[in-house]
Amino acid sequence: MKTENFIGQYLKEYQNYKKYWNYEDGCILLGAKEMYEATGDEKYFTFIEEYLKPLVTEDGTITNYQTDKFSIDSINCSKILFFMYDKTGDEKYRKAIDFTMDFLRRHPRCECGNFIHKQVYPNQIWLDGLYMAQPFYMEYETRYNKKAQYKDIVKQYDNVQKYIYNGEKGLCYHAYDEAKEQFWADKKTGCSPNFWLRSMGWYLMSLVDVMDNMSIEIYEQYRRIQDIFKLVHKGIMQYQDKESKLFYQVIDRGDVENNYLETSGSSMVAYAIIKACRMGVLSKEKYAASGMEIMESLIENKLKEEDGKLHLTGICEVAGLGPDNKPERDGSVEYYLSEKVVSDDAKGVGPFMMAYGEYLKLKKELEA
Repeated sequence: MKTENFIGQYLKEYQNYKKYWNYEDGCILLGAKEMYEATGDEKYFTFIEEYLKPLVTEDGTITNYQTDKFSIDSINCSKILFFMYDKTGDEKYRKAIDFTMDFLRRHPRCECGNFIHKQVYPNQIWLDGLYMAQPFYMEYETRYNKKAQYKDIVKQYDNVQKYIYNGEKGLCYHAYDEAKEQFWADKKTGCSPNFWLRSMGWYLMSLVDVMDNMSIEIYEQYRRIQDIFKLVHKGIMQYQDKESKLFYQVIDRGDVENNYLETSGSSMVAYAIIKACRMGVLSKEKYAASGMEIMESLIENKLKEEDGKLHLTGICEVAGLGPDNKPERDGSVEYYLSEKVVSDDAKGVGPFMMAYGEYLKLKKELEA
C-alpha cells in the first residue's frame, strides 16, 4: 500500500511539467496507464482523461504541440492516445494520432536514416530518442499502415548497435554525432565518452515497448529486436550493484567517488525486465526474480518519508550533451555527477509507476 499511496497522492497533486506537449508528462500518463491496467482503479483513467481534455480538440489538433521545433521528445506524450482511443472510441484521439504521425513523417533524419534528436542537435542520435518515437511509430505501423515501415524502425535500432554500442563493455554510449563535429564527440567514432544510466534505461524500455507493439508474425524483424534487447540486458546486468540490486548514474564507474545509485534509470531497467518476462521475451523462470527485486529495492531504498509525506528520491534531474552554449555538458563522468539529484521528478516517478504496474501484473501471473 505504501507505493500506491505515494502514487495516488502524487497524481492528485500533479501539475503539468511544461506548458507544451512534453515527454515528461508522457511518462506520467504512461505510468497511470500501467497502474490502471494493473489495478483497474478508475482514478488512473480519470487522471489521463482530465489531462488530455483541454489539449486535444475534436478535430485531433493537440493545442500545445510545438509544431515548429521538430523535437523527437514531443512524440512520447502521444503514445497515450492509442490507449485512449481503444478505451473511449472517441475519434478525436484517432485524429490526434494522425496529427502526431504527420510530424514524425516530416522529422529530419541523419544520413544513416535515424531521426535526429532535435533541430538544435542536428546529425545526432541520442538513446533517449529511441524511446520517445519508436514505440509510437511501431504501434502506428502495426495498427494503421499494414506494417509498411517495420524495416525502417528495425534499421534505426541496427544503426544504434552499429554506431553507439560498445561490445567490450556491453553498453551503448549516450549519443552519437554522425558529423563527428560536436565538442563532446570522439573524432573517430562520433560517440559521447560515457555510459549514462537513464539513457540505457530509455533504450531498454524502447526495445521492449516496440516488441509489445509489433506483430510477432513478422518473425525476422521481431527476432532482431529481441536479440538486441537480450544483448543489452545482458550487458547492463554486469554492472548491477550486488547489495542494493540498483544501478549507478555512470553505469560502469561504481568505483568513482560521488557516483550514486540512481532511481529513474534503475526503474527503467526494472520495467524492461519485468515486462520482457511477462511477454516471454525473457524467461520468467530465469529473470523474473531479478526484475522484481530491483522494484522492491527501489521501494525500500528510494521511497522515503520526509515531513510526514512519501517522496521518490535519488533522481537525476536532467543530463544532456551540448549544445555549444553549454560546454559543461561534455559527457564526462564529472559532468554526469554534477547534475542536481532531486526527489519526485516526473522522469523518475513516471518510470517508477510503469515498473510498479508491470510488477503488479507479473506478481498476479506468478501467484495464479
